[in-house]
Amino acid sequence: MIVQHSHNEFTKGRGAQFNPKNRFLKGEYVQEHSEGIDDWEQEERKTEYILDESKTIVNEVKSPDVGMSFSLNPYQGCEHGCIYCYARNTHEYWGYSAGLDFESRIVVKHNAPKLLRKFFENRNWQPAPVSLSGNTDCYQPIERKMKLTRQLLEICLEFRNPVGIITKNALVLRDLDLLQELAIRNLVCVYVSVTSVDEKLRSLLEPRTATYKGRLNVVQTLSRKGIPTGIMNAPLIPGLNDMHMHDTLKAASEAGALWAGYTIVRLNGAIGDIFKDWLYKTFPDRADKVWGQIEACHGGQVNDSRFSTRMRGEGKFAEMIRQQFKLYCRKFHLNETFFEYDLTAFRRIKGNQLELF
Repeated sequence: MIVQHSHNEFTKGRGAQFNPKNRFLKGEYVQEHSEGIDDWEQEERKTEYILDESKTIVNEVKSPDVGMSFSLNPYQGCEHGCIYCYARNTHEYWGYSAGLDFESRIVVKHNAPKLLRKFFENRNWQPAPVSLSGNTDCYQPIERKMKLTRQLLEICLEFRNPVGIITKNALVLRDLDLLQELAIRNLVCVYVSVTSVDEKLRSLLEPRTATYKGRLNVVQTLSRKGIPTGIMNAPLIPGLNDMHMHDTLKAASEAGALWAGYTIVRLNGAIGDIFKDWLYKTFPDRADKVWGQIEACHGGQVNDSRFSTRMRGEGKFAEMIRQQFKLYCRKFHLNETFFEYDLTAFRRIKGNQLELF
């Protein structure tokens, strides 16, 4: 059931406007009706960082429609605060809410580099691309201080294991030196997430991310430095950013992107409630229409877990988006080439010693 929250104040700089209940927790305090609580603390949330001693770091991806085999997430939760983020639901497994907690309580897997090294040292590992990150952004603000992503890239380079990156943060440019070394060996491909070119929309949809101009600059810088680069125009939200697809793909192509992909928004689990609350506060004039079009893309629901259709949607709106995307990609010469990682370069290193073959 989706609850529409009665408090109408919009908190700037945040995606989620409240903390929905964690479905795994029996007893917890949640704010359902702000006007009913006289002294509920509304002070600004400070971001907390929770150090976690993880046991494993590389996850095998079983889903057949996400385009990756293995993913690695040095951080859980994401300060970027994108309202639509499908990773919000995973925060409930950590005992937090998918709402404000997701963007203000960040789990830091500080032993990730050590675990990755151990993983690559294992004789059973057959080299395959590892994606940073399949879940939350590996270049979110705390990476500036922790440098976990940089250390992970250093290890990938050392072992010559292919790595894929998807990000919407300009901090990726800090690691140009490593990315160039990896690119020379066909071991890296970077995708930048660009949802629109409307900066006002970005500030509401993705409040703590790099500007669109900043992201297109990342695409341009990476491609000029010889790093294979594409964009994800995702998620497309009918009635909010689908009409910007032409300009977004054109700008990406002009910046040097070679490829583009897209998904249609789906609002699984707690995200439906969080997104609906945000939608009616930010776009009250067209909220009904947007919500109805999202439902029309997923067989009358906003959530969708069916492989192959969940990412692309179905029905007339989804088909229109698919046709337009194909047309614009052809027009702007995107997806004309195919990138292949070099899986033969891998070398197993034990205790800083190259293994003798």
